[in-house]
Amino acid sequence: MLRLITDFDGPIIDVSERYYRVYQFCLEKTRRPEQSVQELPKVEFWQLKRSRVPEKQIALNSGLDEAQALEFAQLRRQTVHTEQYFQYDSLVPGAVDALLKIQEAGIDLAVMTMRRVRELDYAFQKFQLDRFFPENRCYCLSNDYVKTRDIEDKPLLMARALEELPAVADSWMVGDTEADITAAKKHGIKAIAVESGIRDRAQLELYQPNLIVQDLSVAVDLIIEGKLTDQEGRYIE
Repeated sequence: MLRLITDFDGPIIDVSERYYRVYQFCLEKTRRPEQSVQELPKVEFWQLKRSRVPEKQIALNSGLDEAQALEFAQLRRQTVHTEQYFQYDSLVPGAVDALLKIQEAGIDLAVMTMRRVRELDYAFQKFQLDRFFPENRCYCLSNDYVKTRDIEDKPLLMARALEELPAVADSWMVGDTEADITAAKKHGIKAIAVESGIRDRAQLELYQPNLIVQDLSVAVDLIIEGKLTDQEGRYIE
């Protein structure tokens, strides 16, 4: 049997509107009365996020001073994963169809995410995604988990999953960040990076996944059709 482990935000959920609304909120809260700031358009803001421009630099680009930029970055960290902003998340186009294809193909499907239980449950209910992921195929953080860095926390989730999940002949990990690629490679699982999330191609290439594709739909089609080749055109075994 084949298994596909997918990240949640990026391959399935588009978080760009949530992140942009939080950016707007933090900019407004941090600016002084009568201070002129330059709110970045969403496209420009998201491009900066995807190329890993630091929050402080985004604040400076928006017209805040050094002290304000630090305040902005701290407020953003405190706000971006708060309950009232999750309503702005949306489905990545084609993601649900891709999940249906996986089910129909008999591929074992699991989700692995840095969301907390309550954050994942909220999205499952809003978008009716629990039909794809039974409880024993969901790997996320407990509500009281103290995060360090995703690139350190995600390999720990992967280790837990590999201990608990039944053995399969082959596994793939689909994700949109360096944490996904690192978690997969550390545990000998092939990694497909998608460009539908919070990292652009240049950032993904730095971590050398087996393959970079547009989105989950493309990844699923390639897996099902057995047409997976690396950047040099060699078939990935």
